[in-house]
Amino acid sequence: MSGFRSGFVALCGWTNVGKSTLLNRFVGEKVSAVADVPQTTRNRITGVCAVPDRAQVVFVDTPGFHKPKHRMNHAMIETARETLRSVDLVLHVIDASRGAGPGDRRTAELLAHVEQPKIGVLNKVDRVHPKEKLLPMLGLVVDGWGYPEAVPVSARTGNGCERLLERIIDHLPEGPPLFPDDQYTDQPERALAAEWIREKVLHHTREELPHATAVLIERWKDTDRALVEIDATILVERDSQKGIVIGKEGGLLRTIGSEARADLEALLDTRVMLRLWVRVRPAWRDDARTLHELGID
Repeated sequence: MSGFRSGFVALCGWTNVGKSTLLNRFVGEKVSAVADVPQTTRNRITGVCAVPDRAQVVFVDTPGFHKPKHRMNHAMIETARETLRSVDLVLHVIDASRGAGPGDRRTAELLAHVEQPKIGVLNKVDRVHPKEKLLPMLGLVVDGWGYPEAVPVSARTGNGCERLLERIIDHLPEGPPLFPDDQYTDQPERALAAEWIREKVLHHTREELPHATAVLIERWKDTDRALVEIDATILVERDSQKGIVIGKEGGLLRTIGSEARADLEALLDTRVMLRLWVRVRPAWRDDARTLHELGID
């Protein structure tokens, strides 16, 4: 197809800047878990954005850069670094509502050693008032960090995202589609299920235990009754955290299960029987076997 462009685009930045929301916005489907807490994304997650007859943009959402404290965090940062070496374009996403901070500057220093072209993305501009506050940040990204351009967007509302997509396509090489037309992610259904269950846990527990929880899919059975049976374990590190997830008389765990089941039925287009357990596994973030089970190596 003459003039058709395709390529890989990495979404990177300090933790909690809205990369996953931006990925889901471009793909048009929920691919990456979204929660208003740091370090939501733990693995490399790919989402495909198709622009009919023009381009196929393969976005790669990476774990946010942060100061690592556990084996899991070191693995997350290495995943982000590895991704940057194999893409055609890097988007450095910054939370404009809180301004460019030390973490954003540290990310820019890391990206200075990356050869791939880069675009600065000032996200969450819907929360910036007055808009003149964006001008110093735009100057910092372009003049201070040396990026060719910076594009203000709101992943939540979609404002500016069309313009950003046009600039992305301009940077991609000519070539055929990299994925089939009907495929919007390379994540297996089990991985999506685990992420979406964890998303519900994060939404309901907020700052109480976001980094100390993970989800393992223990059993997945497609029955002959148009029903998928899923057994999942929510891992925590302490008994007190287990009580938080379960809630009074099991109320919170039932809520998590009900909300996750609704998402999974929409994903799989069939009925889902979801059974959840909460188990204590002390220091799982430093346990190599557990990290391997979770795909965080």
